Amino acid sequence: MYIIAGLGNPGVQYDRTRHNMGFDVIDRLVIRNRIPQGTSRFHSMVGSGIIGGEKVLLMKPMTYMNLSGTAVAEAVHFYKLDPATQLLVISDDIDLEPGRLRIRKQGSAGGQNGLKHIIKCLGTDEFARIRVGTGQKPEGWDLADWVLSRFSGEDRAKVDEALDRAALAAECWVSEGADAAMNRYNASDKKAKKVKKEKPVSDEESQ
Repeated sequence: MYIIAGLGNPGVQYDRTRHNMGFDVIDRLVIRNRIPQGTSRFHSMVGSGIIGGEKVLLMKPMTYMNLSGTAVAEAVHFYKLDPATQLLVISDDIDLEPGRLRIRKQGSAGGQNGLKHIIKCLGTDEFARIRVGTGQKPEGWDLADWVLSRFSGEDRAKVDEALDRAALAAECWVSEGADAAMNRYNASDKKAKKVKKEKPVSDEESQ
């Protein structure tokens, strides 16, 4: 039994924003693996199915990003899972340029509030995570406005491709383990390149 939790914010106003990378990957996993989703449980929208021959619970916490740990910890504790081997969390990362992935087996939250709350609620940072690059905040932008904004142009295409690869990486994590997923899907460079700072599509979309 495995849990894959994609982080984001519920509501159409947040669809396809930088902060909803986790939700977008879960949507791809639902389609790719024909997993029914729509059940409300663990303060989340969940779906249960089979990936790589293993039973998997896909979660989209409905708690809003900053309280993601409430949902994830409840599910982990209910099923008595070991986070180090049976939990994968997918989130955005503003320190990676759009289109890049970073897969790790453990580590700090790196300023990502959803990961921070999960670590607090679980009492450990030993769980796998896939971080999808969204680009650094431009100078003069409020961080909240930036992460709730949308991509445009070339960045949108890069991110869509990265979301597809993140779904493949999640499937690899289930069937082959974290090391295989890291070796196959991590960015080849050790540090993300500095991202070109681009204003979002519109101010309305950033709210």
